[in-house]
Amino acid sequence: MNPTVSAFDPVRIGGLELANRIVMAPMTRSRAYGPGQTPTDLMATYYAQRAGAGLIITEGTQPSVIGQGYPDTPGLHSAEQVEAWRRVTDAVHAEGGVIFAQLMHTGRTGDPELLPGDLSPVGPSAVAAEGQIYTHAGMKPFPVPRELTADEIAQTVADFAAAARNAIAAGFDGVELHGANGYLIHQFLSTNANRRTDGWGGTVEGRTRFALEVAAAVVAEVGAERVGIRVSPGNPLHDIVEDDPHTTYKALLDGLADLGLVYVHLMETAGYRDLTESLRAQWPGAFILNPATRPEPTGLGELALIEDGTADLISYGALFLANPDLPVRLAAGGPFNSPDRATSFGGDHRGYTDYPTLN
Repeated sequence: MNPTVSAFDPVRIGGLELANRIVMAPMTRSRAYGPGQTPTDLMATYYAQRAGAGLIITEGTQPSVIGQGYPDTPGLHSAEQVEAWRRVTDAVHAEGGVIFAQLMHTGRTGDPELLPGDLSPVGPSAVAAEGQIYTHAGMKPFPVPRELTADEIAQTVADFAAAARNAIAAGFDGVELHGANGYLIHQFLSTNANRRTDGWGGTVEGRTRFALEVAAAVVAEVGAERVGIRVSPGNPLHDIVEDDPHTTYKALLDGLADLGLVYVHLMETAGYRDLTESLRAQWPGAFILNPATRPEPTGLGELALIEDGTADLISYGALFLANPDLPVRLAAGGPFNSPDRATSFGGDHRGYTDYPTLN
């Protein structure tokens, strides 16, 4: 135990001084209603309301047209999107906040109807996920993706780097690579979505190669002090199987440490606290933990994970959705608004910017 360290103490990550150790986790809200999947003024209000977080990580933001998997999610691959995101980052910075853009390519889990022309969802292998995808029209079966060629993998890596450059141009303080929750980077790490027999599959080294290539390209573009990554070892979401997550993620974090990434953001899977502790001990940089607490949301009790050294920072999803002033409420011991699940995806200001603060 180290009770002298509190969640409300400032912390430095890279070149940034964060006001506290409470992180707003990335949460897709499907409200990018501007032209060309651009953020709106309502989104700027939403994020600015939550600028009391030590660090805000945005909703998943596609690095390319083909990276979009859900309706009304924002991108960072056009000049129009960069300009619109600038309104968001300016609003957050005006309130004293720090904000990273999460770059998310959904890979095989995308809805083909969202893609223009003859584009279709892609993945490491032509293997569909079991289950269904959310669309505004209802749930639909996951499609069979098209297997990426070597040239297309190189282009996808370049797309991530370009999106990171766009993020900095839009005023973001950094970027987080989404390597969790069954999306493209996680698909390459898995043993059922990735059935390749070339250099991007077959072994731990092969399966971690894509993640490390993306990270290296993004670091080269914007600097390691501006790049974090989110991972979710053992998470079966979107029909992901990982035969040996302990070995896979030890190798992945070794490679990421060599690149000097500023943080790892671990979304914990129930039953894997031993792996969490092992990876935390291994990782030389800042360690952000989104602890496994289901069916309850991460709450007051998880602040002790900072005091006992399990993590440097704790990220909150559902409670931050419903409590724009979450750090203030945590410091006061509550009370907390409950999130309205019916307004999670899509809609207007209701269940988005109308949650009350304590004051």
